[in-house]
Amino acid sequence: MPLPPELVHLWKESVDTFGTADGGRLFFNEKGGIVGSSTYDRAWHEARELALPPDLVASPLAVRPYDLRHSALSTWLNAGVDPTEVAERAGNSVEVLMTRYAKCLYGRQALANRRIDALLDEYG
Repeated sequence: MPLPPELVHLWKESVDTFGTADGGRLFFNEKGGIVGSSTYDRAWHEARELALPPDLVASPLAVRPYDLRHSALSTWLNAGVDPTEVAERAGNSVEVLMTRYAKCLYGRQALANRRIDALLDEYG
């Protein structure tokens, strides 16, 4: 998944500070081994509660780390990025992209309504 420049900078800073484990893993335990799933899950849920407002914590948004992929792809689509480009970056076909990812962004209906209203306003 491509990262925006700001995240690349943070990623490099983290690698410079903490290094990587054998094989290049970014996340590792105190002994350099694989982080246990219960530890990873607990850290994810704690971070999610710190990062999201209470109404979104109660929603299905980013319940699992993999959900970030859905969110990113849907966000790019809603930002107007060409579906062919989004599919290529995701390593999916446009068909898979549109059937699996185009429907999972929180607030999508409100965004669509604003876009429709803006277009209608242009016509007077």
